Amino acid sequence: MSKGPILQKTWDNLSEARKKRIIKRAAELESEYLSLQEVRKEAGLSQASVSKKLHMDQGNISRIERNSDMLLSTLQGYIEAIGGKLKLTVKLPNKPAIVLTGLGDLIESSNSKK
Repeated sequence: MSKGPILQKTWDNLSEARKKRIIKRAAELESEYLSLQEVRKEAGLSQASVSKKLHMDQGNISRIERNSDMLLSTLQGYIEAIGGKLKLTVKLPNKPAIVLTGLGDLIESSNSKK
C-alpha cells in the first residue's frame, strides 16, 4: 500500500514494535468503524429493512453505518430499529466499568417534546 513519499519515509523510520502497535490499533479502529453494519447483519436485517423502520432512505442508513460521529438519539434509534437497546459504558483507567443511566430518558424526553 502506497503511503506517499513523506509518510512512507516516516513509516520506514519507525521501529518494528511501533509499526506493530500502529497496525494493531488500525485494525481495532476498522473493527469499530464497521461495527454498526456488523450488528445490523448479526440481527439478520438489510439496510432497506432498517430504513423502512426508521422511515428514511436506505442511503441514510448507509451514512449512519459509516459515520463515526453522530447524535446519541440517532444511534439509539438505529439500535432500536434493529431490535436492540443502547447502553453506554465508561471505562476509566484502573476502575471498574460504569454503565451510564438516565441518558436514554433524556433522549426520549427530548424526542417527545418535538
